Amino acid sequence: ITGFLFTTVMQEDPQLYNSPVHLPTIAIPGLSAIPVIGPILFKQSVIGYLMYLAVFLVWFGLYKTRWGLRVRAVGEHPKAADTLGIKVNRTRFWNVTLGGIVAGIGGSFFTLVAIDSFTKEISGGRGFIALAAVIFGRWNPIGAFAAALLFGFADNLQVMLTIIGTPVPSQFMAMMPYLVTIFAVAGLVGRSRGPAAVGDPYVKE
Repeated sequence: ITGFLFTTVMQEDPQLYNSPVHLPTIAIPGLSAIPVIGPILFKQSVIGYLMYLAVFLVWFGLYKTRWGLRVRAVGEHPKAADTLGIKVNRTRFWNVTLGGIVAGIGGSFFTLVAIDSFTKEISGGRGFIALAAVIFGRWNPIGAFAAALLFGFADNLQVMLTIIGTPVPSQFMAMMPYLVTIFAVAGLVGRSRGPAAVGDPYVKE
């Protein structure tokens, strides 16, 4: 849909439809001065800080609230959840919608912070890296956050190495974040277990 709209609408007047406001970087005094991790974690745009809030809220919601207990029950054993009166399909629908909203906020980083415009295939396959981060993080919001930092480091490393003029061909450098993702997830095959009923449609009997 976005590719279609980009071709049919945004290309007609890029100045009007494809020139979003750039979100400034906000440095947190004191914390942003911490060596190494300070500029990485505490010198972000509003979207970066929203990410920290989202990680905490999702973790708290999943493991500390009745809503989270219901969500996990629906993912692990929907039939048992149904017998307890939980509306399985409605719960799944609204939580997939919520996940889409969070993913959309994350995707807005490209157009509002990184590139300042929209182009086709702007994410460059990073949606698959996000799925890998969930698996590598053992289906836990905090674990997924740590995995995303690892993959983000690999992505930024290839950019920095290209800038300083490494003799390695740029095509191989561009492969780095994806190779790190593949090796990281491959090492967890059989050890990172997702919800038992993930991906299985539920039909009430």
